[in-house]
Amino acid sequence: MNYINHRREFLTSYLEDGRCSFANNASENAIRPFTVGRKNWLFSDSPAGATASATVYSIVEMAKAHELNIYEYIKYILSQRPSKDWSDEQLETIAPWNQDVIEKCKR
Repeated sequence: MNYINHRREFLTSYLEDGRCSFANNASENAIRPFTVGRKNWLFSDSPAGATASATVYSIVEMAKAHELNIYEYIKYILSQRPSKDWSDEQLETIAPWNQDVIEKCKR
């Protein structure tokens, strides 16, 4: 009960936004194929390599979740050449839920 009381704001966020789910079953099922091959990359050469792998897998899974053509979406992202200096507004232009991206990269 103490855990719930201290995290009430986060635990009730699904009530404020209809897109949020109380359970994470969909997320767990989406990453299941990824976790099956986990032993292949369990020992990354560096923390930066592990971070890069996680970033790429996140991009692919987001593209799948938004029913985008994965190849076209990655090609589009790379053509925009995002950097760590981009603002949130700039990153929004290449997000998989952006309507322009959906039109360019739909399956």
